[in-house]
Amino acid sequence: MINNAKRIRALAVVLPQFHPIPENDEWWGKGFTEWTNVVKAKPRFKEHYQPHIPADLGFYDLRLEEARIAQAELAKKYGIYGFCYYHYWFHGKQLLEKPVNEILASGKPNFPFCLCWANEPWGRNWDGSNNKIIQEQKYSNQDHLKHIKFLLNIFKDKRYIKVNGKPLFIVYKAAHIPNIKDMINLWNTEAKKKGFKNGIYFLATTSHGFYGNPTEYDFAGTWDFLPYICSKDTVSKVFKLSGDRVSLYSDIVKRALETYPIPKPFKKYPCVCPGWDNSPRRAKKAFIVHGSTPKLYEKWLAHVCDKFEPYSKQENFIFLNAWNEWAEGNHLEPDLKWGLKYLEATKRVLGRYI
Repeated sequence: MINNAKRIRALAVVLPQFHPIPENDEWWGKGFTEWTNVVKAKPRFKEHYQPHIPADLGFYDLRLEEARIAQAELAKKYGIYGFCYYHYWFHGKQLLEKPVNEILASGKPNFPFCLCWANEPWGRNWDGSNNKIIQEQKYSNQDHLKHIKFLLNIFKDKRYIKVNGKPLFIVYKAAHIPNIKDMINLWNTEAKKKGFKNGIYFLATTSHGFYGNPTEYDFAGTWDFLPYICSKDTVSKVFKLSGDRVSLYSDIVKRALETYPIPKPFKKYPCVCPGWDNSPRRAKKAFIVHGSTPKLYEKWLAHVCDKFEPYSKQENFIFLNAWNEWAEGNHLEPDLKWGLKYLEATKRVLGRYI
């Protein structure tokens, strides 16, 4: 039954690392993409679900327009409002920018989107070898100005998601940026010069060192990066694995149901995830969420949608983390094990609020 009293817009987080780039060729080997990690994964304990192999969309290449359109059409069919693409900017240098650049240039797909600045440095800890930084992240006022001037061209796109005319922009690790309030003030000033009279709608991602009141730094609010928050104190005692941390998905869902909603003095947008398992990326010290099922995911999503009260008609987002984090075992895109079942569960729930 459709809930006529409440509308919810679900944004699915999209990883663009499904095409080769020169930097990854140099760091990880010729032709490296996220699929490289996915296909080499192996189970680490009995009933450990690995590898995750894609079904309907196959091993796509996001340089191809057909692949990007297929993603959007599938998401739209199952009730997802838009995509939140990770954006990689390292003091003027961009990485993995081609998919979004092509979306802007081609006008396809006709599907709402926004950006999340994944502003952490890149290191070699993916392969468990060491913590060597291979792509440094630096900040300066000069670069902040250069960055916002670049982003304003993206914000002008008619598909870019806005809240009362403000482009929605998310900062992944806000605590890492020195004097971030000054950066936000600068960006809002520049945005107003270019016709965005109300400035930018900033959200900060929690669980990465940013737990205070975001309005003190001129953010509109936050969204929870899950499953990390709910995974606290849920490490399973059943699995005594050297080097890996294992939680049961059922425990995480239970904790999420018990703790949401938590009243906050600021706007906090909820998040639901279908799973987590970054063992394909990490030879050791992986975080594995074991036992995810579409039924449990649907229970979690239904609870969040039922309890979430939008802050206004346009401030009605929930986040689905993630659409295609295949090497972190966290994807709504169909795989050989579950097929479309996670998407079908998504549609059953979201269909009541669109």
